[in-house]
Amino acid sequence: MIKIPNIVQIREADQYTIKHEPVSSIDLMERASKSCFDWINAKFQDNKQNFVVFAGSGNNGGDGLAIARMLIEKGYPVNVFFVKLSDSISPDCETNLSRLKNQINVQTINSIDNLPSFAVDSIIIDSLLGSGISREPDGLVLKVIEAINAAKNKVISIDLPSGLFADHSSVNHKSKIVKADITLTIGAPKLALFMPESNEFCGDWFFIPIGLHNDYLEQLSTNNFFVEFSDFKNILPQRKKFSHKGTYGHALIMAGSKGKTGAAVLATQSCLRSGCGLTTIHCPASSLNIIQTAAPEAMVSVDKNENCISEIPDLNQFSAIAFGPGCSQNKATASALKFLIQETKVPLVIDADGLNILSGNKTWLAFLPKNTILTPHPKEFSRLFGETKNDFDRLDLAIKSAKKYGCIIILKGAYTSIITPQGHVFFNCSGNPGMATGGSGDVLTGLIVGLLSQGIEQLHAALLAVFLHGLSGDIAASELTQEAMKAGDLADYLPNAWSQIMTR
Repeated sequence: MIKIPNIVQIREADQYTIKHEPVSSIDLMERASKSCFDWINAKFQDNKQNFVVFAGSGNNGGDGLAIARMLIEKGYPVNVFFVKLSDSISPDCETNLSRLKNQINVQTINSIDNLPSFAVDSIIIDSLLGSGISREPDGLVLKVIEAINAAKNKVISIDLPSGLFADHSSVNHKSKIVKADITLTIGAPKLALFMPESNEFCGDWFFIPIGLHNDYLEQLSTNNFFVEFSDFKNILPQRKKFSHKGTYGHALIMAGSKGKTGAAVLATQSCLRSGCGLTTIHCPASSLNIIQTAAPEAMVSVDKNENCISEIPDLNQFSAIAFGPGCSQNKATASALKFLIQETKVPLVIDADGLNILSGNKTWLAFLPKNTILTPHPKEFSRLFGETKNDFDRLDLAIKSAKKYGCIIILKGAYTSIITPQGHVFFNCSGNPGMATGGSGDVLTGLIVGLLSQGIEQLHAALLAVFLHGLSGDIAASELTQEAMKAGDLADYLPNAWSQIMTR
């Protein structure tokens, strides 16, 4: 996993690396700039694209000036505008400015009156401010940001789009931030990159490692982590030669109501692809024939109610339970959920209408079994825990709620976050917008309960299920396109996802 430090810690990591590698500050900047250049060159080397670099007078500007020099040495046409943000200039920025002036004429922008024009087919490299700012832009730099945003050019921001705060919300000054198409974030990911509110500024972002000192990174204390592909190899369940269906647990899914049996089917199909030994669906009588036809490998427990869940079956035979997909919010269903919360002794997942029932009965949250997994999308989260002003506040509220109720919250979306009762946050790396379709969450719920039923502890099951779910979506998108995907495809492509993580 990649740790997500705050800006103070990133600066400390730089200084620790300079002291203990050892490496000079200017050489560390050169290394960072070379890594960014290599990424840019790999993407654009076939067409010798024109570039326009806007560099500030701090270290972010120094990165941009060094990148400009490397592009010129590689034969790219480059124009460079040095934006004099103050009377001072960082030493490393000054060094790179001097090096660049030996190659080309660098135009200095020191007032609003001499803002430049540039070709519409040029790619702008934004290295004005980077990630270290603590206040919103104003004056000259704001005018340059506005000029960049007014242009039709593609923009690559170095580290972070200029004007974007790294560790807290920027929604109050949205008009003062560079809108990049690509962000190359240096040294470590920044928390802002994982927030939906930042997407219009960051575009597609890429992590550029620069070899920060491992000793510092290992002892770095943070609650935020970015999950990597390689993190799952050691938590995969191992299947033994003389095992049988009873070895891999028995999952119970309480789902479905009149008109919503499809949600129960989707959860069942993904649970059957999870590796669990047995799957039982408890559903209303009207759902029986549909489920047995769509998922003949599953067993069915039939509720006495024709159209909704109104009771819970004998729980003793089950090793994990999921409640909610398509179950409606009938009063009898709510009573069944309350009884389930009181009676279950095995890992529990609550999703969809189960969450909506909880949002209408918030006192029940205090009685959730320890490490119950809740899987809200943003609107369900707001109904459960309250409205927030921005995405950073929502994440803070999710952390407080997970701690308060001793539960694991899977906050669904791009970079789905898995939040633990200890306050740790794990951002998922798989998935795509093609998964934004009805039923995707039901597939995730079935996958989680299937993993839990095999004895995988709750946090690992949540992390693995979210990653597999997203990876299946990525594989489906590569073959079907994002536009043509439906939720059932996520279950259908789970074998491909399993194959990738087990053979990688």
